[in-house]
Amino acid sequence: MLLFIQGDTTAFNTLFQRYARAMRAYLLRLSGQASAADDLVQLTFLSVVRARGRFRADARFKPWLYAIGTNVARNWIRRQRRQEALTESLPRVAELEDSPTHHLGMKRRVQEALAKLPEGQRVPIVMHRFQGLSFAEIAMAMGLTEGAVKVRAHRGYVRLRELLTMSRDEDELRSSWLEDR
Repeated sequence: MLLFIQGDTTAFNTLFQRYARAMRAYLLRLSGQASAADDLVQLTFLSVVRARGRFRADARFKPWLYAIGTNVARNWIRRQRRQEALTESLPRVAELEDSPTHHLGMKRRVQEALAKLPEGQRVPIVMHRFQGLSFAEIAMAMGLTEGAVKVRAHRGYVRLRELLTMSRDEDELRSSWLEDR
């Protein structure tokens, strides 16, 4: 990053090649949409270019990048929620897919459960569990203490476990209801 700040454009290409894939996976988990994740990666790295003058020489790049990515995703989610509020009365295809006969895989269950978590719990879980960041790196990215991040992650994991258990129980009820028919 320091080389890029000094004007070395190949340094930016190196940063992009090194971190874009992991950032896309992170943003995909936050957004739940592949096309959105691609756009969010581009916006994240565009923000890196724009904010390069604010990068501190003593800072680590990875937590700084994840902080930018988190903010980009947060803004995108807010825009999505505003758009959903405007079109809330229209029937949605997703509701039709969630009929009792539709099978939900574990991956989808986890994604849905993650989406139900408050952002303060979801972000540390995604960064830690799926992106492999340490709690210290997450703390730097979120501007919190490491202890606060661990507490949020723990509470998130507890709630995630509850949501996944509820989801599994609902599926078992649907299956037994269908067998009774």
